[in-house]
Amino acid sequence: MSDQPRAYVAGPLFDEGERFWIEKVEQLVVAAGFVTFLPHRDNPPKDQFNVRQIFENDKRGIDTCDVVVANLNGIMTDDGTAWELGYAYANGKHLIGMHTDWRKRFDHEVVNLMLECSLHRMVHSLEELQAALAEFRAAH
Repeated sequence: MSDQPRAYVAGPLFDEGERFWIEKVEQLVVAAGFVTFLPHRDNPPKDQFNVRQIFENDKRGIDTCDVVVANLNGIMTDDGTAWELGYAYANGKHLIGMHTDWRKRFDHEVVNLMLECSLHRMVHSLEELQAALAEFRAAH
């Protein structure tokens, strides 16, 4: 890992609230000393002609990162975020899930067990995310 580790910041981006939140998370990740890939910032606006380009850019962002920080809020985890986590897990990336949503999905799990069991850490606040990133930096 270089002096500045790389983080892929994943999560739904379909409305202003989701983008506001993921940008707040991304700012915290940058402040923790990471270079970030943020899909809606680091891709062109999506249209019918560039979906493959966006897919390849996102995949490359995961390929070159050290850690994935994923927003898992919502009634169901965003399907794109779930794919990104699965791909990152299969490629040995360090995964941090962030769940600040108070709605209960399952009796004994925060999110789907396949996602939850793939995470290295689940955090429930920005403060916990900051601590998890510091722990990752100290260990690597």
